[in-house]
Amino acid sequence: MNTNHIDIIIIGAGLSGIGAACHLSRKNPDKNYVILEARAELGGTWSLFQYPGIRSDSDMYTFGYSFKTWEDQKSFADGPSILKYLNEAADEYKVREHIIYNQRALSYNFDTEKKSWTVTTVNTVTEEETVYRCQFIFSCSGYYNYNKGYTPEFKDQSRFEGKIVHPQKWPEKLDVANKKVVIIGSGATAVTILPELAAEGAQVVMLQRSPTYIAALPNKDKIAARLKRLFPKKVAYRLIRYKNIFYAIVFFNLCKFFPEAMKKFIIKGAEKALGNFPVDPHFIPNYNPWEQRFCIAPNGDFFRAIRKGNAAVVTDHIDCFTANGILLKSGKTLAADIIITATGLDLVAFGGVKIQLDSQPFDVSKSFVYKGLMLSDLPNFFIFVGYTNASWTLKSDLTSEYISRVLNYLDKHHYKAVQAKVVETNLKPVPLLNLNSGYINRAANTLPSQGNKAPWRIYQNYVLDYKMLRLDAVKDKRLTFFK
Repeated sequence: MNTNHIDIIIIGAGLSGIGAACHLSRKNPDKNYVILEARAELGGTWSLFQYPGIRSDSDMYTFGYSFKTWEDQKSFADGPSILKYLNEAADEYKVREHIIYNQRALSYNFDTEKKSWTVTTVNTVTEEETVYRCQFIFSCSGYYNYNKGYTPEFKDQSRFEGKIVHPQKWPEKLDVANKKVVIIGSGATAVTILPELAAEGAQVVMLQRSPTYIAALPNKDKIAARLKRLFPKKVAYRLIRYKNIFYAIVFFNLCKFFPEAMKKFIIKGAEKALGNFPVDPHFIPNYNPWEQRFCIAPNGDFFRAIRKGNAAVVTDHIDCFTANGILLKSGKTLAADIIITATGLDLVAFGGVKIQLDSQPFDVSKSFVYKGLMLSDLPNFFIFVGYTNASWTLKSDLTSEYISRVLNYLDKHHYKAVQAKVVETNLKPVPLLNLNSGYINRAANTLPSQGNKAPWRIYQNYVLDYKMLRLDAVKDKRLTFFK
């Protein structure tokens, strides 16, 4: 085994990992770091997923980094454009030279006497194990299993004579022209894939158990275009970014405080976009807006495919698979040549890595999350968890800014470690992620908790987080510092 020592190890070269590295280059250039990436290239989600139309549901002015402008005209970018943006950031801040590929983390162990982490990895090609030592770990490994998505057991699935595809394992060449395709699911992936396959000549049906809120938004921001003409590039980018943050906060809070009015507003928009296709029952969810993730249809592509007759939505439950399709509980049959199981992700906490404290197992599910970025009782370990009601990157950017301040504070006072500790006597656990989504509920008992009050409470609010992470003092009675 080879042993290396480094100040900081970043786990994962995806959106959060590349962003964290860029922030270190900008704010803490004296710190040396490496990024350990399990795959053979950077990009994370945007490299892994290859299904048609893969894109961000958040606008790129907030999904992009605070320090790197988004210059494309599209607000909602496709996967290849996002991957290009990530590669540009990696080159601009010389991140690429710090990445070690094909290194899948197996275990982390913190030695409280030495104030250092031992990270054991396995090479995904050669199966050789390597041990790294560092002072800090940035956990940027994402939140789902990269090896497989979630697919429930369907009765008589083996009887189906066509092709079954999960979006996470999309075949390199899948010919859908003149084929009957059934997409099982109603989330962002299904909403993205449907118009793309319809455009390729397939006859597509999205089969859902229950509806999702879907809204059509323009893919070109007229206000953004005007601001770009009036101001220098960086100033315009910042103004557009804050405008979109403000809009997102207002929309989310309207949904939270006026759910019935917003529900009617969203459904009316879908009704207008669908033409003669019925809204009821396919587009009237049985929950309030933003209790689950909200879906976006850039330029109304999803609704347009349905309106043109190239696609449809069926709301029903699966009874079983047949040789030529799916039999529904209602007794109807959906004929299919290809079935796409857009049934969700398999959520995994911290990449499924075994975490130890002084060689003793550390149960993350017993921890509370401090300010959305540290686990109680686990020193020098920072996690990157984005927003569920806004752009993921907004929160990961704030996380990096806060960590930079912590690192500077430690150096100034000659500390080697920092640990968050619950000092409240009546702190109550609350589920970490505030969405009632299947993939979150399935993994709830493996995740740490948030608390019912700040700074253990995750408010999903950029303004409150900006104050807490950028303005409030680092020193806090809940933080213990070690020499």
